[in-house]
Amino acid sequence: MLEPRDEWIKKRAYAIWEEEGHPSGRDAEHWAQASSERIALEKTVANGSTIDIKPKAKRKTAVAAAAVAEEKSAKPAKKTPKKAVAPKV
Repeated sequence: MLEPRDEWIKKRAYAIWEEEGHPSGRDAEHWAQASSERIALEKTVANGSTIDIKPKAKRKTAVAAAAVAEEKSAKPAKKTPKKAVAPKV
């Protein structure tokens, strides 16, 4: 535990936020969860037991990120403007 306690909690709360899909308004809950995880970790280390740490949120692979970017850049079909449409007779 080389980094300061608050810095560890901040990073873990951010990871929890990412894992949950970036919800808004739950920052206090994420901070509390990260804080309780840190306390449990400190107790585990003090007892000399093994450490069980949850992995950080998974990052998108380069292939998945490229596929998402490709979908966003795809142009929708052209629509004819209303002014150009001939009126029905």
